[in-house]
Amino acid sequence: MVKIIMMIALIIVALSMLAMFTRIIKGPTLADRILALDAIGLQLMACIALYSIFMGAEYLLVAILLIGILAFLGTAVFSKYMDKGKVIERDNEHHH
Repeated sequence: MVKIIMMIALIIVALSMLAMFTRIIKGPTLADRILALDAIGLQLMACIALYSIFMGAEYLLVAILLIGILAFLGTAVFSKYMDKGKVIERDNEHHH
């Protein structure tokens, strides 16, 4: 019974990822796309967690942490790009 519930939850999370992919493609704004990309990162972590519980594989928890860090960094970089128009700012006044 538990395995059936896990498979249903995995299918639901995978379908919600598909919905987020359509939000990335359609937009309508850059902020919507960034939010959808961040949500895909969270849903991917949920899929791996469900699969890990389903298979009993504890080593996949490291992959969840890595995806969480990368998703956070990606969201931070895209947000900075949306705010300032560039990611890396060069300070030319301090060069001699």
